[in-house]
Amino acid sequence: MRHFHYIWASLLTVGFISPVFANDSMDRSEAASADTVQTSALEDSSVTAPRARLEGLKELKKELKGVTAKDLKVNANATQPESEKDPLQPLNRQIFAFNDVLDRNIARPLAVQYKEKLPSDVRGSYRLFRKNLGEPWNAVNQLVQGRPLRAAKSLGRFTVNTITTLGFADPAQRMGLSSEEENFGTTLGYYGVPSGAYVVLPILGPSTLRDTLGLAVDSQARPQKYLLDDQDGVYWGEQLLRAVDTRAQILDIEDVLQGDKYAAIRDIYLQRKNFAIAEKKGLESENMFIDDLDNDISDEEAEPSK
Repeated sequence: MRHFHYIWASLLTVGFISPVFANDSMDRSEAASADTVQTSALEDSSVTAPRARLEGLKELKKELKGVTAKDLKVNANATQPESEKDPLQPLNRQIFAFNDVLDRNIARPLAVQYKEKLPSDVRGSYRLFRKNLGEPWNAVNQLVQGRPLRAAKSLGRFTVNTITTLGFADPAQRMGLSSEEENFGTTLGYYGVPSGAYVVLPILGPSTLRDTLGLAVDSQARPQKYLLDDQDGVYWGEQLLRAVDTRAQILDIEDVLQGDKYAAIRDIYLQRKNFAIAEKKGLESENMFIDDLDNDISDEEAEPSK
C-alpha cells in the first residue's frame, strides 16, 4: 500500500505546482517582452505566485472532498459519464497541462531529432530488441492469467529471436509465433480487478489506479534493471532512449486528435485497455476507433522484419 502513498503524494505535488508553473512562465514571458517594466513584472510575480498557490490549494481540497471510495473502485471505460470515469478531472487536467509543457519543450523536440537523425531500420531494430527483452515478463503474466500455451509461444519467440538475431529482428513472427505484449495492470484486469478512476501521472501520462500499481510492478521486472544493476548511467540512458523512441512513434499521428486533446487521449487510453483485456478473455469486443492509430504504429515497428 505504500506505493499508493507515493503515487498520491506525487499527484498532489505536481497538481499543486502546475498552476504556479504556468503563472511563473507567464510572468517571465511578459518580462522578456518589455524590458522597461522588468522591475514591476518581478514584483507582480512575487505577489501572484503565493496567490496562485493559495487558489490551487483551495481547488485541490474541493476536488478531493468530492471523491468517494465508490469513485475509486469504478471500472472506468470511455462510454461512462465523466463524473464516473474521471472524478479527478480538475487535478488531472492540471497535471496534463504540466506534462504538455514538458512535451512541447523537451520530449517532442528530442523525438523529432531522433526520428530525423536515425534511419527507420535502426530505430526499428532497437524497438524490436527492447520488445524482445520483455518477452519473459509477457510469459510470466500469461502464466498467471492461466494461459500456458500463450506463455510457451512468448518464450519461444524470445528463444528464436535471441539465438538468431539477439532480438534485433523478428524471425519468430515469420514462423507463426505472434507477439502479445503484457503488463501486470492488464493481468489484474483479466481477473476482474476494477481499474479505479482515470489518473494522469506526472511525466508518465495516462493511467488508472490499477495500471499505476501495475506500472510499479512492471518497473521491477525489466531485465535492464538487473543487467545494468551497477551501471546507473547506462540504465537511465536506456530508459531515456526508450521514452524518446516511444514519443517518436506517435509524431505522425498526433494531428489526428481534434478538439479536447485531454478527453481524446483519456478515452483512447481507456478503450484500448478494455479492448486488450476483453481480447485476452476471448470476449467479443466492439470496434475500436483507435485501430488506425495502432496499425500506423505496428506498421512502423514491422519495417525491419520485412
